[in-house]
Amino acid sequence: MADVLITLLGKPGCHLCDDARAVIERVAGELGVPWEERDITRSEEDTRLYWEQIPVTLVNGVQHDFWRVDEGRLRAAVEKARGAA
Repeated sequence: MADVLITLLGKPGCHLCDDARAVIERVAGELGVPWEERDITRSEEDTRLYWEQIPVTLVNGVQHDFWRVDEGRLRAAVEKARGAA
């Protein structure tokens, strides 16, 4: 089983980021996978790449979703990543 990491890219004061965080915390907790949060305002590159899309969800560093996190799609992506060799 492959290791999986979910990453939330957001910024302070972002209400959609708050919503995304709640979904990611729930899915990560239920599936037993780690997750991290990265503030895009701390990196010029992240700000340039993601400003118009936050919150952005990555699974193992690959963009999965932006603006809203669909719980079912995130679960499926994590399960798929787990099965990857």
